[in-house]
Amino acid sequence: MAPLTGHPPAERGGWWHEYVCPAHGVELEHIGFETGEFPAGGVPCVHGCRVDSPAVRGAWTVLAHHWWARRIRLLSYEGGGGELLTAYARLYLELTKTGEHEQAQGWMQRGRLFHQALTDAVWGVPIAHSILNLASAGAASADLVETLPMLDDMVVGARRARDAMVAQGKFSSNYTAWFNALGTTAGQAAAAVRGEAWDGAGEWLTGELGQFAHLEIATGEDGWEWEASTYYHGFVLRAYLLSLRGIDPASVPDRLEAMIAALAGIATDGGILPALHDGPYLRVPLALEWLEIAALARQFTSAVELSSVAQRAQAEVGPEYDGLERKLIGWFAGPPRAGSRSSRAITGSYAVVRVGGIHAILDHGPHGGSHGHHDKLALYLYGATTPWQPDPGQVPYGHAEWRRHYQSVAAHPTIRIDGLEPAEATGVLTRNGTSVTVEVEGWYEGVRATRQLIPGDGYLVDIVRVTADREREIVLQFRPDVELTVEVEPDGVRTTWVGAETLYAFHVGHGSADTAGEERTDSVPVPVTRPGPGPADDPQRVRTWVDWTVVGTSATFRSVYATAPIDFEKVIGDV
Repeated sequence: MAPLTGHPPAERGGWWHEYVCPAHGVELEHIGFETGEFPAGGVPCVHGCRVDSPAVRGAWTVLAHHWWARRIRLLSYEGGGGELLTAYARLYLELTKTGEHEQAQGWMQRGRLFHQALTDAVWGVPIAHSILNLASAGAASADLVETLPMLDDMVVGARRARDAMVAQGKFSSNYTAWFNALGTTAGQAAAAVRGEAWDGAGEWLTGELGQFAHLEIATGEDGWEWEASTYYHGFVLRAYLLSLRGIDPASVPDRLEAMIAALAGIATDGGILPALHDGPYLRVPLALEWLEIAALARQFTSAVELSSVAQRAQAEVGPEYDGLERKLIGWFAGPPRAGSRSSRAITGSYAVVRVGGIHAILDHGPHGGSHGHHDKLALYLYGATTPWQPDPGQVPYGHAEWRRHYQSVAAHPTIRIDGLEPAEATGVLTRNGTSVTVEVEGWYEGVRATRQLIPGDGYLVDIVRVTADREREIVLQFRPDVELTVEVEPDGVRTTWVGAETLYAFHVGHGSADTAGEERTDSVPVPVTRPGPGPADDPQRVRTWVDWTVVGTSATFRSVYATAPIDFEKVIGDV
């Protein structure tokens, strides 16, 4: 690890989601954090822009403070960072003496060092852990005593923020997990500096508003955090795990193990974690978080395996890999939980079907609140390491136009009616042997739709049926993230999806309409290709979109997918 030559930013931070290019919708480049000084001339985006605005400066400052918190945490495992922590404590008190951040947006729960109290907590947890590391290793308390006012302020702030969430009826929010994490870790660190035993578990962990209560209310029996977003599921899971330092895994509710199993359940064999609902598609800081989660999950339970996720995350991090997760040894006060919990293929939000090298995910559960997307009945297709048709994820929220796009039905491989956005809806899933069927009503007025997945011998059949109470434009959308070729043949349409792994498919469809009292049937509507944006890590990356359209009162679309050429016509003729 290179020596530090700069300093943390000397300003309060803003909202990191503003760290986005206004022209291209990409997250701006991570540069200059180690200096503590905003880059002269602005920060670059990958498409050549240089951006400098008050919002971007505030977002850069957030990320720079986080960079320093992580670096100090790394140093603390080697007995270093004490002088940085005491200097940071003085800076914290100076910057926050005016109270809550006056520049926060109206919808935010105001922070002190940052616009949001949530950001205060996410930054404060690694800072508190760093102090705890040093105090537990016998660092002179006199050297750390200057951090006590900051730590005490963090505990008070965490309690105030959590109480505000409860008063608003939002106890289940992902914010609450981080407020409890900050109350726990800052309290533990303060007690260690004072040479006292920590007595806060009854408030922050096992109490009426503690982590265990939040765990039970914020997740379903299948383990999914209620927003059913991979990103926010991991965000909350990480807060829980960081809160449990020195706790015996056997004393923790089973739901936490179910959360870990939920992640394993959607991961491909090659470690891809699909970006379901809201959250980044690809992001180095997120990959670092997956490494941390996998390392702590391994110590929490031996019944669930996330090693492939960790391996892929480390590859995504590349040269920015710092090995922090390797220092998180002996995290818990007891051995890993042992059990037979399996990664569930079907949950209350998603059905996962694995067959012949295909990893298919069918979205059917609740919308997911403000982090939900209009993706009901979307079918996501992955190989072990190839995102043939992935969930596209989301851009930083500060870019309103691209955020609306990635929330929209048009961005997802699902059904669109008359070019409209659907209402929020929850599908009804049924199983028949190894096949699954989801039915949705109420999302478009007068429209009912089902999507059935049937695993075969080395192939996957996908059948979509739509009925409407009047003539509608019914579109089934393909949204690849690989090179796609489309060939129209007399009896159907053949597609080839080429990435590190290749997917082959054959498609047929028909529609019908009641025109002037007579039934009209169109046997094989032809899909139409057009350029469209790829996943949200770079909206400027152009992909081949396919819209398969029927104008009528009903439509049926049948597809067969396989990772090697097969007799598609025979298979599709049998279903």
